[in-house]
Amino acid sequence: MRILLLGGIGEALQLARALTPTHPVIYSIVGKGRVPELPGAVRVGGFGGAQGLALFLQEQGIELLIDATHPYAAQISQNAFQAALQAGIPLWAYRRPAWQPEPSDDWRFVADWAGIQQAIWPFQRPFFTLGLEPLRYVTDIPAHQHWLVRCLAAEPPPATRLTLLCATGPFTLEQELALFRDYRVDVLVAKNSGGRSVEAKLRAARQLRIPVVMLERPALPTVDREFTEAGAIVETLLSC
Repeated sequence: MRILLLGGIGEALQLARALTPTHPVIYSIVGKGRVPELPGAVRVGGFGGAQGLALFLQEQGIELLIDATHPYAAQISQNAFQAALQAGIPLWAYRRPAWQPEPSDDWRFVADWAGIQQAIWPFQRPFFTLGLEPLRYVTDIPAHQHWLVRCLAAEPPPATRLTLLCATGPFTLEQELALFRDYRVDVLVAKNSGGRSVEAKLRAARQLRIPVVMLERPALPTVDREFTEAGAIVETLLSC
């Protein structure tokens, strides 16, 4: 069975490596991070929306589309849903389980940027781990706040009350604790990405009793089969 695997997270890469020995797999990533080395084909870049993805599926003779993208890559997931329908092939998805707060946690759930702005207003040193989005609002930084923004890569914005950290994880608990203390962070702003590789920041916030403003996950389309464990996809395909 010829498979197109839409990836970009650690579990997707593991899935590609597990499937390649038994199935012809094309592993696709947008290209914002490191390009992995795989024994199978790796495709970097977009497809041109749902129409472009559907055409690629047909041209490459893809028989199964697997969406193993980031939980917040809602547009890519929607394109995958539409493209699979157009190409007439099944769509499976790996949906990483969300983090759950512990009893001692102070998590404040919000649905959008307006909710984030309202939630962080009482604080002075917010730490954003949302990617590039906060950089769109540097002109809105309140006079009483200094923002710390961590992302993969970006040009420093013309803002005096913002510190930009370009870094690639994973980060250890000790690293996160040191960062919180060095920058005097008093609130963490995060996506509920799930997974262990970037969980240390939540553990650091818990240990230091720092509140977390948690951006809720977007709604994702329905799929033919949904998995919460990548290994279950491999087992299912091997049993086909």
